[in-house]
Amino acid sequence: MAAHRKPRQRSMGGSTTRTAATIALAGAATATAFDGTGQAEPQLSPEQVRSRVDTLYQEAEAATEKYNGVKEKADAARRRVQQLQGEAARRQDRLNSAREALGSVAKAQYRSGGLDPALQLALSEDPDRYLAGAEFVERAGHRQSAAVARVREQLREIEQLRGAAHIELASLTSRQAELKRHRKTITGKLGAARQLLSRLTAEERARLAGHTPQDRASRSSADARAGSAAPGSATAQAPTSRAASAVSYAYQKIGSPYVWGATGPDAFDCSGLVQAAYRSAGISLPRTTYSQIDAGRRVSRSELRPGDLVFFYSGISHVGIYVGDGRMIHAPNPSAPVRLAPIDEMPFAGATRVV
Repeated sequence: MAAHRKPRQRSMGGSTTRTAATIALAGAATATAFDGTGQAEPQLSPEQVRSRVDTLYQEAEAATEKYNGVKEKADAARRRVQQLQGEAARRQDRLNSAREALGSVAKAQYRSGGLDPALQLALSEDPDRYLAGAEFVERAGHRQSAAVARVREQLREIEQLRGAAHIELASLTSRQAELKRHRKTITGKLGAARQLLSRLTAEERARLAGHTPQDRASRSSADARAGSAAPGSATAQAPTSRAASAVSYAYQKIGSPYVWGATGPDAFDCSGLVQAAYRSAGISLPRTTYSQIDAGRRVSRSELRPGDLVFFYSGISHVGIYVGDGRMIHAPNPSAPVRLAPIDEMPFAGATRVV
């Protein structure tokens, strides 16, 4: 007769743990599938990788322009804080000098004993001289009252300066926190793009970036046919000498690396290149794409001339310098240096003529 065994009860804790682990793993697999970095995801073709990387770069560039805008405001707030603190310190020095002068007067009065003027007149050996001195003291008293009033006014001004500095400092702290958030977004997007690109061979990565000999030869041939491979034709067609100077600068920077947040002279992001090019021509432009588009007169695509700023995407997150024949010089993204490119390679959003 078979022995009856008591059924072994399953541990609720173990079952729960295993279930939770299964759910967590499934969730992780789903999450990585969404962000394009999971190992369980099917192998992507180079074109699929390119599409995802382009999206990540566009999102990173939009965050970069927000970062640039906040940084511009943070730098202005920092300068304002320094100015206010410097002015407050200078006012404090003047206040200290005024206080010392009042202190000297007070000590002199204390040493004189503060006798009643009538008694001092009665005891004086030379009443006429005393009366003349009393008149001087009265005038000095008026001056002393004015000095006290000036000290009080200086105190109020210093408190106002310190209050304004405190407000600017709070604004600066808020901007710095915002910068940190944008920086985290940018580095996250760029990191995800690097992970995707790491799946490709060196040759595939070079082809995606347009760095292969075949690509370079193709671009050179196209440039030669279009007549825009050299800056001479572009600068000659520029509407003003300053626009020509900006175009010339942009040509000189072809091949410089893309670095987000950089404004030259050796590395650039897209709006940093535009700002540096026009700065070399003696024109100060705002730091961000969404401010640069309003820095001049809007022109239509059919009116474009070398030196015009051309903008892309609905959020105005990318900019280049038009050089003629449907081409621009721009700083594309971390995988490609400053280069010539057709303006058709991105969705056109508008154009501005600065000068």
